[in-house]
Amino acid sequence: MAPPHTLFDMTDRTAVVTGASSGLGVVFAEALAEAGANVVVAARRVSRLEEVAARITSAGGAALAVECDVTDAESTAALMDAAVARFGGLDVVVANAGVVAEGGTVPEKMPPDLFEQSLRVNVVGTFNTCQAAARHMLPAGRGIMVTLASVAGMGAHYEVPGAYGSAKAAIINLTQHLALRWGDRGIRVNALAPGWFPSEMTDVVIGIPAFNQRLRDQTALDRLGDPKELVGPLLLLCSEAGSFMTGTTLVVDGGASCSLGEAPFPDALYDAFAANVPGGLAERIMPDDR
Repeated sequence: MAPPHTLFDMTDRTAVVTGASSGLGVVFAEALAEAGANVVVAARRVSRLEEVAARITSAGGAALAVECDVTDAESTAALMDAAVARFGGLDVVVANAGVVAEGGTVPEKMPPDLFEQSLRVNVVGTFNTCQAAARHMLPAGRGIMVTLASVAGMGAHYEVPGAYGSAKAAIINLTQHLALRWGDRGIRVNALAPGWFPSEMTDVVIGIPAFNQRLRDQTALDRLGDPKELVGPLLLLCSEAGSFMTGTTLVVDGGASCSLGEAPFPDALYDAFAANVPGGLAERIMPDDR
């Protein structure tokens, strides 16, 4: 057994992180680099990727920025090929890319194209990423994948739109399926399920005072998470520390999922969302509307 202080060591490993141009993806990429990994950062916004890669390199790490659209299977295949070409192998993939395309909308007004976009980026994008990685990992007989689920995928929430919640629920099941199918050939697949953390994706709604308080009221620790609090759980799943974990969804939510239910939105919160979501998409249709 490796000494405890070496269990999280990622030296000489190569890790790909999608959705690494902002938010949690940046935190994940920098954490893996600090743990010793060669890191390939991927997203559509190349200039931001290059900034992330430059920070990692200037801190003494090794990084490569690759433009990638996870909804395009050829793009994810090219991403994994680039990682292998640059660093000689592929050990870890963090399928982090995701969107809340329909954020804040009520279901009766959710545009079908936004529902489809959320599913396509979150679910199809995760599958494309994992499949492209598996085609390198399976012949090698080893590999680690971490998908990004959410507490939103573990049950319905008033504050989470239906497409996003459905997508995250699908990712949890997909994670289990891939773990089951690829475990016999040395690949571990686990999901990380954050609660509410500040990020580019959540900053607008977290900035609504009543909503921020609602989230705190629902969380056992009475606060939102700090993105750095996801680093330990991520490294557990990506390193030898989690060597007998696969098919697991690791929840990091400050105790938000301890509750069996949540209170309905008060009218003030519906009004706040309606004021922040354009096109009237967050305004409910009430029984007396004609």
